[in-house]
Amino acid sequence: MHRPERCITTTPNAGVRYVRALAAKDRTALAAVLSPDVDFRAMTPHRFWEADHAQEVVDVLLGHWFEDADEITAVLGTSEDDVVDRHRISYRMTVRNPRGDHVVEQTAYYDLDGDRMTLLRVICSGFIPTTSP
Repeated sequence: MHRPERCITTTPNAGVRYVRALAAKDRTALAAVLSPDVDFRAMTPHRFWEADHAQEVVDVLLGHWFEDADEITAVLGTSEDDVVDRHRISYRMTVRNPRGDHVVEQTAYYDLDGDRMTLLRVICSGFIPTTSP
């Protein structure tokens, strides 16, 4: 007896969708993974960041952290886990800009309501040069 193959499709989880949208610098996809009233707090090497609306978060991520001149060339890897009922995703990306090539690593902790992030905490390594000036 022939059994048809089962095709199981899965939608990437919110953390993966967040990283993909960030790496693609896709404002629409990034906003779609965030709750409209997301509670965002973050730390970069020189500043603390706060926002309470998805569009503000997108503006921070793609207007300040990764600017127009910053080309995200690859996601080198991701790591996911849960801390009780809070989710975590760490990711490392390569970035090229007029100052050279860099690696950036970030870790994001987030809570969900459905498939959207309602709380997002991010810590960033900063842009670490991989080439000499």
